[in-house]
Amino acid sequence: MAAAQAGAQEPAVTESGRRAKSLDTDYFKGMYATEADPWKFATSAYERAKYQATLEALPRPHYASALDVGCSIGVFTHQLCGRCDAVLGLDVVPSVLEAARARCADCPNARFQLAAVPGQWPDGRFDLIVISEVAYYLDRADLARLVARVEGAVLPGADIVLVHWLGVAHYPLSGDDAAEGFIAGAKGFAQVLKQSRTAEYRLDVLRANEAAPAR
Repeated sequence: MAAAQAGAQEPAVTESGRRAKSLDTDYFKGMYATEADPWKFATSAYERAKYQATLEALPRPHYASALDVGCSIGVFTHQLCGRCDAVLGLDVVPSVLEAARARCADCPNARFQLAAVPGQWPDGRFDLIVISEVAYYLDRADLARLVARVEGAVLPGADIVLVHWLGVAHYPLSGDDAAEGFIAGAKGFAQVLKQSRTAEYRLDVLRANEAAPAR
């Protein structure tokens, strides 16, 4: 899944100007039906700068197991492979995952799984979870489900990275609402480590609580 940038096809909206419900799989299939890279992940200067900033924001130099939620065609997943022993990318469109596999063919530590988050979620636990340009596609109920999924998937002390575009679109949540909603929902198991924002996007890094000490 990907950011809602200029030129992207817009879904039908409610009178409030935003979708009341999460965008479904058919929306994303429609986006990729006519263009292999509708949000220009592979060519956009915005995306290149954002990917670099995201990598620089990672608190640790290396991770054992990362989850890239909404990996799309795998451009950032490929970059993440250099920082992780294993990376699992999730997306909802089968053809997109095939493109991601091809892009990451030189990364034996990358694998991909079809999953419509938050209803579908992979097994395993991770010390890094990246949720980039995804959460604003969800309504508030599904955002809460996503937070619960992440809570069950983080290892003690894991890092959680949120990146969200701040432009105007008709999705269920704005970038700020998505990020702040996630942070508020996660406060019982993760705390904000650092935050930054540009005119175009915000980047939030959370750290999961360490395991409770043995009594």
